[in-house]
Amino acid sequence: MNVSSFGRAAAILSVASLALVACGDNGDVDETDENGGGVEENGDNGEASGDVDLASVSGNLAGAGASSFQLAIQEWQAEFPNITDGANVDYDPVGSGDGRAQFLNEAVAFAGSDALMDEEEFEESQGRCGDDGAFHIPTAILPIAVGVNLEGVDELNLDGETIAQIFSGEITSWDDDAIAELNEDAELPSETITVVHRQDSSGTTENFTDYLEQATEAWAWDADSEWPGDISAETGDGTSGVIEAALSVDGAITYADAEQAEQGGLTSVSLVIGEDATGPSPEAAAEAVASSELRGEGADNDMGFDLNRATDEEGAYPIVQVAYTIWCNEYSDEEEAELAQAFAAYITSEDAQQIAAEEAGAAPLNDELMEQAQESISQISAG
Repeated sequence: MNVSSFGRAAAILSVASLALVACGDNGDVDETDENGGGVEENGDNGEASGDVDLASVSGNLAGAGASSFQLAIQEWQAEFPNITDGANVDYDPVGSGDGRAQFLNEAVAFAGSDALMDEEEFEESQGRCGDDGAFHIPTAILPIAVGVNLEGVDELNLDGETIAQIFSGEITSWDDDAIAELNEDAELPSETITVVHRQDSSGTTENFTDYLEQATEAWAWDADSEWPGDISAETGDGTSGVIEAALSVDGAITYADAEQAEQGGLTSVSLVIGEDATGPSPEAAAEAVASSELRGEGADNDMGFDLNRATDEEGAYPIVQVAYTIWCNEYSDEEEAELAQAFAAYITSEDAQQIAAEEAGAAPLNDELMEQAQESISQISAG
C-alpha cells in the first residue's frame, strides 16, 4: 500500500476523535476491529496486526531518540512486558538527531524522532533496512510550549512575530511595548529576557524553528535541528535540561514539550492568531495537524507529515511536533523484526494512545491513522 495515496483526507485528525476510549479493568490492549487495525487483546492468541502473537513475544528491544515523548515511552515500557512473554524495551532519550544516528548505525532497533529523516538519511537506511529503507510512524502528537519563568506573571499572550523577535534577540526586556500590547492587564516587570535553547541536536528545535520560519517575518534562519550559531543564548541538554535552565533564571523563556514544561513549573504562553489566544493543548495541536498532509516521500509505507505552521484555523496551535518512531521495513534478525513489529503495533493501539494522552498530554491518533499505521507496520519483515 502506498500510504501517501490516502491524501489529505486520511491524514486529518478530527476533534471528535480526541474522545478517549476507556481502558478495561485489566489494562489489556483493545481488540482489533473488523478491518484488522489495532492490537488484539492479550487473550487466547494475543495477535497483533501482521500476525504477531504478542503473548509469545520475548527478548529485548532497544531504541533511542527524542526526549519529548519520554513520559509516554516510560509507560509503554512498563506495560509491554505484561502483554507479552516478558519482552523488554530499553529507550535512551538522547535527542532526535542522536537517536536517528544510532538507528542508522544499527546500535538500536528503532529511533524516536520529532523530525523526519532527510533524503540522505533515508538513502543510508536502505543499507541497513533493505531496498524499501526505513519508515516513520506518527506515535504521539505533542504541542510545544513556549515556557516562561517570570515572577508574578501567571498568564502571558504572545503572537508569532513577538516570539520570533524574542528568540532572535531583538526584544530583550519583558516590558517591551510589543509584549505589553498583547497583555494589557498584566504587570510586566522590566526584567531582562534570558533565552534558553536546546544544546543537543533536537527535533523539538527543528519543529520550533520551522514554525518561526513558516509563520513569521521576523525569523531569518532556516528550520534546523541545531539552534542558529549566531544567536547568543543560554542552553540546556534535552527537554529536562532546558526546563531546568529556565527555572534557574528569573525572566527566562524556552521551548519544550508542553506536558513536561507544565510539570516542571513553567508558565505556558498562549499563542495569539488573529483575535484568538490559544494555549498548547492536545486538542489545539490536533487542529493544527488537521490542516496538514502526508508528505508522500521515502518508503511506500511512510507516514511523515508536511506540517502547515502558518494556519489561521481558529483554535489551532501550530507550534506542534509529531513524535515519530522510525522502523526498518526489513530487519536482518527474525527475533528483532518480531519484537519491532509487536512494539510498534502496541504503541499505535487505542490503549497505548490513551496512555500517551494521559501521561504525556498527547493528542491520540484517530481511527483512520491508527489503521494506516497498523498496515504500515505489518510490512516489517526479516531478511
